[in-house]
Amino acid sequence: MCGILAVLGCSDDSRAKRVRVLELSRRLKHRGPDWSGLYQHGDFYLAHQRLAIIDPASGDQPLYSEDKKIVVTVNGEIYNHEELRKRLVNHKFRTGSDCDVIAHLYEEYGENFVDMLDGMFSFVLLDTRDNSFIVARDAIGITSLYIGWGLDGSIWISSELKGLNDDCEHFECFPPGHLYSSKLGGMKRWYNPHWFSEAIPSTPYDPLVLRRAFENAVIKRLMTDVPFGVLLSGGLDSSLVASITARHLAGTKAAKQWGPQLHSFCVGLENSPDLKSAKEVAEYLGTVHHEFHFTVQDGIDAIEDVIYHVETYDVTTIRASTPMFLMSRKIKSLGVKMVISGEGSDEIFGGYLYFHKAPNKEEFHLETCHKIKALHQYDCLRANKSTSAWGLEARVPFLDKDFINVAMAIDPQFKMINRDEGRIEKWVLRKAFDDEEHPYLPKHILYRQKEQFSDGVGYSWIDGLKSHAATHVTDKMMQNARHIYPHNTPSTKEAYYYRMIFERFFSQNSATLTVPGGASVACSTAKAVEWDASWANNLDPSGRAALGVHLSAYEQQQQQQNQAATSNGNVMPMPSKVIDNIPRMMEAGAQELEIRS
Repeated sequence: MCGILAVLGCSDDSRAKRVRVLELSRRLKHRGPDWSGLYQHGDFYLAHQRLAIIDPASGDQPLYSEDKKIVVTVNGEIYNHEELRKRLVNHKFRTGSDCDVIAHLYEEYGENFVDMLDGMFSFVLLDTRDNSFIVARDAIGITSLYIGWGLDGSIWISSELKGLNDDCEHFECFPPGHLYSSKLGGMKRWYNPHWFSEAIPSTPYDPLVLRRAFENAVIKRLMTDVPFGVLLSGGLDSSLVASITARHLAGTKAAKQWGPQLHSFCVGLENSPDLKSAKEVAEYLGTVHHEFHFTVQDGIDAIEDVIYHVETYDVTTIRASTPMFLMSRKIKSLGVKMVISGEGSDEIFGGYLYFHKAPNKEEFHLETCHKIKALHQYDCLRANKSTSAWGLEARVPFLDKDFINVAMAIDPQFKMINRDEGRIEKWVLRKAFDDEEHPYLPKHILYRQKEQFSDGVGYSWIDGLKSHAATHVTDKMMQNARHIYPHNTPSTKEAYYYRMIFERFFSQNSATLTVPGGASVACSTAKAVEWDASWANNLDPSGRAALGVHLSAYEQQQQQQNQAATSNGNVMPMPSKVIDNIPRMMEAGAQELEIRS
């Protein structure tokens, strides 16, 4: 991931303004430590901090058209750039960068070329012939992007809040799948797939079609000129990504440059569910596996850095971002610059445990649509910024445009959880890769129950965060929370603690408004909380909050029942319903963050 910053039409072309833009651009240097560039055309400034993945030698930015009249600063990867170059037969390219096609596509097709791009991207394009410009963000919002307005009438664009928050009167999240056109004077949505209308699809489920679509999504993301690996938690999604990558790596340009053996990475507390499962998958696939350990205290010590980099006070996001933030630092220290990750599957297939309570296929499908549309505020934001904090790029094949079109066209009745028919969450995805002749994964991994990342790294991680927050936030502070924070009022001490830190870094009201809110259980939308009346009193984003669904939730429920029975004079504990072989979290000892390869 790179970092981009643009100041457009600021009515100030002084040396002091250029110095200020450079200063703000350096706030994004962590995203692109390899090179930096600044282009100035009158009172237009385009700055770039580069993380070199494709064509490291000559792909520095900003990028230009042949006559240098079109200037582009880009953050992202265009996976179909070679195909697009073939269409642009009368154009000469200055570099081998995948993003070099953008200026030429604009010359050929005008502003209506964005849907031709297959990839993840945010870019600003300036046409110096008439000083018009366009800004665009990828379909789902995999890359982060913000837009702001100055009192002088200027428009600001930045990959992160910290690039513009001090100089804009108002700023907000740039919406995914949209394009800003100075000629139109506003936004228009360029991404208009059929599923976006939220109409209920009716295409029958075909496991082979789904399998091919996802394999293609993974294969196109093997495009790289630098060392890479896969994030492997041992759950279904990351394990499938690793399995497909391992199958198709041989023969690729990346394999010829860096070797045919895949590297995999996992993070967790000692004895956590993810570490155990990831190691087993890595051994099955034959990857070079790197296991990172952290303690609860390591994570707590990193919270302020995490909030500064990830730019949110959302509880779920911070819980999951912290282990990913720590792991990314270790991965980058090994010389790896790109990883492939499994975000997006749970939103597309209804993988979160609360989907067990979906009342019908219509509600199920609408919830998946709403979850995908909100990904840029949650998992995409986490994956992008936790890794970019250390100059590491994360690619997410489940959010491939073509794959989403295939997956979201399936009749949602096939995605519904049905215990009587043996269908657990994400059954359609599991079934698609259940190949007896050439297995992708061991059966028990293929059908492992969903663990949210912040749970899978170790259950005591979340418990430790709650305990730490309780030492910093008093009951009296909570009583006055609605007056101190009237917007998205924190309802727990953990949420209040994160909010205090966030507002130290980003005190503007605009910053507060960029973070979503509302009731949620186990990562649900507020609407889905209505699916089970008991959830209203158990609003926690952990997957364990889905009582009656997650196996460890049964254990909590059992303990409560036993305590109640004891208090009523019953000393005999009630029989346990916990499945004995579910991985359990053991308390981690105080040790340094370490790496095992």
